[in-house]
Amino acid sequence: MSPESRFLRETEFSEHSFDRTQNWEDLGMTRPRHAGPLSDVRVLDMSTVLAGPNCARYLADFGADVIKIERPAGDSLRNMAWRDPRDGEGLWWKLVNRNKRTVVLDIKDDDDRATLLSLVADADVLVENSRPGTLERLGLGPDELHQVNSDLVITRVSGFGQTGPYAQRPGFATIAEAMSGLAALNGEADGPPLLPPIALTDEVTGLAAAFATMVALHSGVGQVVDANLLETMFHIMGPLASLYGLTGEQQPRLGSGLPYTVPRGTYRCSDGGWVAVSTSSDTVAARVMGVLGVDDDPRFASFEGRSSNRDELEGRMSHWCAERTQAEVIDVLTDAEAAIGPVMDMADIAADPHYAHRGAIERLDDTPMQSVIARLSATPGTLRWAGRRLDADGDQIRSTGWE
Repeated sequence: MSPESRFLRETEFSEHSFDRTQNWEDLGMTRPRHAGPLSDVRVLDMSTVLAGPNCARYLADFGADVIKIERPAGDSLRNMAWRDPRDGEGLWWKLVNRNKRTVVLDIKDDDDRATLLSLVADADVLVENSRPGTLERLGLGPDELHQVNSDLVITRVSGFGQTGPYAQRPGFATIAEAMSGLAALNGEADGPPLLPPIALTDEVTGLAAAFATMVALHSGVGQVVDANLLETMFHIMGPLASLYGLTGEQQPRLGSGLPYTVPRGTYRCSDGGWVAVSTSSDTVAARVMGVLGVDDDPRFASFEGRSSNRDELEGRMSHWCAERTQAEVIDVLTDAEAAIGPVMDMADIAADPHYAHRGAIERLDDTPMQSVIARLSATPGTLRWAGRRLDADGDQIRSTGWE
């Protein structure tokens, strides 16, 4: 879509959206497939497993018309990890590919390739996460795609980026977590470096890629977005690269601790429950010192002092919690306006009143899953359907394309 046509369409939406009594046809417009702030954005999702599909999912949640293209055997995410006991479909699939239409295309088949290129011609975004060079070898690289649609934003999600010495290595979140600095920080001081127990990199990279895609769309210029797992995780390391470059200092592994915040971590209570406590501001730290009865000790009056006396202060915090139940610890520290929360598992979250009030878990096709990632007051995202069966929309898409 050209910048001019995008502006005209957005103008039409803004001028008429206040009058819900009018029909789209009366306005000389085609009714969008669904409502949402991105309802005029068309996305082809050619990616697989997590980071790329997550990028497209975030766009779909806010109304983008996303067509998920699967190979004939189906996306491998359909069979990864846990399955829905009712229909055997993968729970990852239902979450990550919600709000998308799906079609099976074999891009090595002439007819299917022609269908793909017809979809490209009217798309705004194409998301792919093949190893760099794969689409080029298939004659579907950016040069070829931009000949079909010069305004297309091509979001390429890879392990290490489209260029560089590591570009051709297989890209997996585990490797990015190891090579970004994250694993080196994660774990107990005397233990091995640890990897996160969730698909952290794929989730964060999906968000970063969605953000970059929207920036590219806003530019009005067809271009390539180069997003990758390694640099996304490196980016969330904060000022650690600056710290090392300027001083040679590196943050050590401290379990749940931070070098500049003491006490900070998880603490076991007398009934076996756990709580998390943070003192990342001086005012909160002062209130926690008062609860621990050491607010008159000058050693604990500053960030530097608390950090220098880490072992003693962490010991006091652990001992104080160990003498009280989880509820008592939470009540006392909450009354003191300290930063305190229970360590919760999924059972706790499912029963929690705040999660319920916020609608953080929705049932989509009777499958509970996370709601949209952010709330917009005027143009909210919506969940419409969970990831669909293989080729569920294939006949219609192959016949009429986007319509």
